[in-house]
Amino acid sequence: MYSYDETSRTLEADYLLHYHEAGEGPALILLHGSGPGVSGWTNFGANLPVFAEHFRTIILDMPGFGGSGSPEYDQQYPPVAADAVARFMEGIGLDSAHLLGNSMGGNVASHVALNYPDRVQRMVMMGPGGLAINVFGPSPNEGTKRLIEFMGDPSRERMIAWVETMVSDQALVTDELIDARMENAMKPGVMDSTRAIFGTFFKFPDPTPLWSRAHEIKHPTLITWGRDDRMLPFEGALFPFRQMPNADLHVFSNCGHWAQVERKDDFERVVIDYLLG
Repeated sequence: MYSYDETSRTLEADYLLHYHEAGEGPALILLHGSGPGVSGWTNFGANLPVFAEHFRTIILDMPGFGGSGSPEYDQQYPPVAADAVARFMEGIGLDSAHLLGNSMGGNVASHVALNYPDRVQRMVMMGPGGLAINVFGPSPNEGTKRLIEFMGDPSRERMIAWVETMVSDQALVTDELIDARMENAMKPGVMDSTRAIFGTFFKFPDPTPLWSRAHEIKHPTLITWGRDDRMLPFEGALFPFRQMPNADLHVFSNCGHWAQVERKDDFERVVIDYLLG
């Protein structure tokens, strides 16, 4: 196993970007999701040893999350974060890489592919935000409602309610997990930063939402989804799968929004086979 400290790195760009790195081989950048107390390490730290056997694996804290600084937001968050990914790659001397994005990280990876296509080789999406279209379910969905409730008035009870929507197996919602999430979420400045990030979606309405540009993403892409996802329901997978010309779709049964946790071994195998295939 790799530890947090031994893999921790920083890059000073326009602002500080924090990341973890291990392994050798083709470059793979992991982009985490959003939510209270999230970071690259909380999303992907347990997956790092496996991916590092095959790839130069980089877990990036996106702007405003984990150990990374925050820019001034003059547009919605995903394109801002995509610019940061491109600057980060330039800063570490990386011409191109595979991208793996979870939830909002999938949204950001899509913007990297659209705005910096030569930077991207293959992509893996895990329940990508922005590309999902809910046809049957209500909006906002259950997971989003629980997230909004926590953001408005943080409490342990509301954290539990939100995390319960992330996973199919409720046994994974342990006191240890909730304690860690609460500790991270309640650190000074974290909630203000997270609110500012989510606020960009309301402050800067986008006349061309990401889903309307799905057909422009031509990179080979594996879309993965949990069949029992209550944050971004599975039906949302069908639109990007149909619209993206070189997309494949893999659905995990008995799995919610965190495939890298609930179906860890299977998820890692599917990702490695796809990226090295």
